[in-house]
Amino acid sequence: MILKADRIARELEDPSHPEDPLIISPKPNIHDIRSSGAASLDVRLGRWFLTCRPSRIGMLDVYKPRSEVPSEAKLTKSYYVPFGEGFVLHPKAFVLGVTMEWFRLPADMAAYVVGRSSWGRHGLVIATASGVHPGFTGCLTLELANIGEIPVTIRPGTTICQVFFHKVEVGDRTHVDRSNFIGRRKPTLGHIELDRIAESLAEMKDSHRV
Repeated sequence: MILKADRIARELEDPSHPEDPLIISPKPNIHDIRSSGAASLDVRLGRWFLTCRPSRIGMLDVYKPRSEVPSEAKLTKSYYVPFGEGFVLHPKAFVLGVTMEWFRLPADMAAYVVGRSSWGRHGLVIATASGVHPGFTGCLTLELANIGEIPVTIRPGTTICQVFFHKVEVGDRTHVDRSNFIGRRKPTLGHIELDRIAESLAEMKDSHRV
């Protein structure tokens, strides 16, 4: 069940489980949330950006041992943009951003992130890995791509996307999200992890072809 604005406001102001609350910092204006009548919460762009260095590597091969894959420091460059200044996203460019807000989700709540159509119509796509699991804490990383034909300036503090919250059934409130992105305030590239089946399939030789 997706939570409407009044329910989101109530959870922020008077949580149904005080020992396991929904927290958003800085705290949004409760009156504005209630009066919006929406089923989502607008969130703002933060001040950190992360871009890839294309000249450092010809191809990213996730099937290589991690020791042979260049570190994030070699693959990326980080930018800090103060409030009042802008970051220019050129056509066909891709950058990782982060929300200004820091989130803590309770064990019975999950969320997903959707870009705002007003930005999408100008070519800016929020191609975020949208699922936010129960127990998540931290700022949300945003995958920003300019698919338009002209450069787009984005400024920290601008409303950039919206978050939809929904309830989930829960049996154990001690569960926490154990993602590698927990607690982060800056965007990060992270690692692509192969499970046991994917690793086994990748090791198959040409002799197995039919």
